[in-house]
Amino acid sequence: MSLKNLGDISYFRLNNEINRPINGQIPLHKDKEALEAFFKENVKPNTKTFDSITDKIQFLVANDYIEAEFIAKYKSEFIEQLSQDLHAYDFQFKSFMAAYKFHQQYALKTNDGEEYLESIEDRVLFNALYFADGNENLAHDLAMEMIAQRYQPATPSFLNAGRSRRGELVSCFLIQVTDDMNSIGRSINSALQLSRIGGGVGISLSNLREAGAPIKGFAGAASGVVPVMKLFEDSFSYSNQLGQRQGAGVVYLDVFHPDIMAFLSTKKENADEKVRVKTLSLGVTIPDKFYELARRNEDMYLFSPYSIEREYGVPYNYLDITEKYDELVANPKIIKTKIKARDLETEISKLQQESGYPYVVNIDTANRANPIDGKIIMSNLCSEILQVQKPSLINDAQEFVKMGTDISCNLGSTNVVNMMTSPDFGRSIKAMTRALTFVTDSSHIDAVPSIKNGNKQAHTFGLGAMGLHSYLAQNHIEYGSPESIEFTDIYFMLMNYWTLVESNNIACERQETFVSFEKSKYADGSYFDKYVTGQFIPKSDKVKELFKNHFIPQAEDWEALRQAVMKDGLYHQNRLAVAPNGSISYINDVSASIHPITRRIEERQEKKIGKIYYPAAGLLTDTIPYYTSAYDMDMRKVIDVYAAATQHVDQGMSLTLFMRSDIPQGIYEWKTESKQTTRDLSILRNYAFNKGIKSIYYIRTFTDDGDEVGANECESCVI
Repeated sequence: MSLKNLGDISYFRLNNEINRPINGQIPLHKDKEALEAFFKENVKPNTKTFDSITDKIQFLVANDYIEAEFIAKYKSEFIEQLSQDLHAYDFQFKSFMAAYKFHQQYALKTNDGEEYLESIEDRVLFNALYFADGNENLAHDLAMEMIAQRYQPATPSFLNAGRSRRGELVSCFLIQVTDDMNSIGRSINSALQLSRIGGGVGISLSNLREAGAPIKGFAGAASGVVPVMKLFEDSFSYSNQLGQRQGAGVVYLDVFHPDIMAFLSTKKENADEKVRVKTLSLGVTIPDKFYELARRNEDMYLFSPYSIEREYGVPYNYLDITEKYDELVANPKIIKTKIKARDLETEISKLQQESGYPYVVNIDTANRANPIDGKIIMSNLCSEILQVQKPSLINDAQEFVKMGTDISCNLGSTNVVNMMTSPDFGRSIKAMTRALTFVTDSSHIDAVPSIKNGNKQAHTFGLGAMGLHSYLAQNHIEYGSPESIEFTDIYFMLMNYWTLVESNNIACERQETFVSFEKSKYADGSYFDKYVTGQFIPKSDKVKELFKNHFIPQAEDWEALRQAVMKDGLYHQNRLAVAPNGSISYINDVSASIHPITRRIEERQEKKIGKIYYPAAGLLTDTIPYYTSAYDMDMRKVIDVYAAATQHVDQGMSLTLFMRSDIPQGIYEWKTESKQTTRDLSILRNYAFNKGIKSIYYIRTFTDDGDEVGANECESCVI
């Protein structure tokens, strides 16, 4: 028997029996039976065995499965002991889905695919040794954080750490295009290269002149953004990561760009094939001014990027449209066209109903909250990365005359359920910060110099969270209730505090800060103004009880941190971002990201083998009432939870809105009919804007026939 010829197996059948109620009860015990059968019938008979971890490592190095360099940084005695400690933890997968996901998609296998070469303890061991870079104490801390599932590196990091034949540890990139052919050509090459190494790419097209704009004085010569979108889509389709998956990208356009209607129409199902983009994702950046004009039902003007750059000397992206709007309208040198703001608002909602797109970035909101000198102009494939960028200048030889800064971001997640039982919350976050710092420091994206330059200057990472709904339900707290909002507020405050502490510690150790630290709100201390008031402490009895074993920084602690940061700086420009978490949340057996579950028993269509059923983590008789599906929930509750977290997160969060095509009666007070309308989505987007939400990811709609429009996994991380 081998992995390619398993013979008579029972675990899929047992797992599928979860979906067949017995006397009105969900037979959850069938999942445990499936889990036991999976190890008995699949894992144990098909795992290559070794006498010791030393023997295993020697085999893996000799046969080019793992790198020798990171292993050589440790004594064999230390590795042996750490491996023993990991096995002594006695880790147990809690669901069939978790075990299946790990072994199918993360565990190292022989070249012929016939045998497993890694257990989860081995994968954790190699991650810890790799990220600790020879530091034994850190390696031990990281190993314990990961095996206890308090920390989960993002898919590319967890999958590739230590392997000889691997992709990049980072999978999230952002590049911008300026209004010239050299930049377009260079950006297409960048998209090809980043896709080749396994990256999902965000691209801003707002600087490109609109269709019909003059080129070298010839009117009507420019083709606009749509043909460029097609070029990028073809690039991602071609560079498909060795056939494992399609390359993935998103293009962003500002709503005041003259091509905005044509841009949105590329995703319509009935769009002409010449302009339709099937696999490219769409996002829009929305300044405050748009919300104002739509609210007043006024006309809005769309401004030519070419005339703006010629008049103001900066690319379109870098002009504050809200601030300059009236001035642009009044200036006869600015080429402009007029449409109804409400018409564009409706078009956005229509497309979100039909396809889940576009993503929305409230660009002024993001920049108001941004403590870093510079401007945020776009986001990434999952809309949680929000960092400042600088444009590059490229000559005819495709060389950089002026090197700008673009973005890469390595991600990781805390597991809320397990973090709340951490013996030392601060120590846990510090270890995670060190691991993510190593990834940042060791990433060399040579193929795209602007990203390499940005990463070198910023040292950014994005630590997030998953399992919020799981934790709330298991503690009998309703998602979206005041207690859930308060809990979220305190949890993310703690993440912010401890990442700041450790970033400051690393800056002290290395005598180095991120570039332009002195121009940031950290340097002058103003970032800490809201914290030194001492307002961020648990207030309700329930939340006080939940955090009773954890240190809560008081006003004086924040003041001490402020002084330390003003004195010695921060190593990282950005530290927090909440990703959507796809497969890694299953391995951790918790709800994805910080949004609610979609189903108590989730149905997953897995490649080759069909359906797998995944019961919500901690689903028991007493927790069932607290596991309300997102599709049956007022989305304002989700927005409120995200708003509580957002005030502490220096980047963004992948906020997905879950809607039904037939909305249950009584959820929204303005509804007089059950059918979802464009008005519903407009109201919710405006509600999110007024709550300080920086970005909205997908709109997922559950249709009458049980299908879902939209997705919940980042295409650059899903495997």
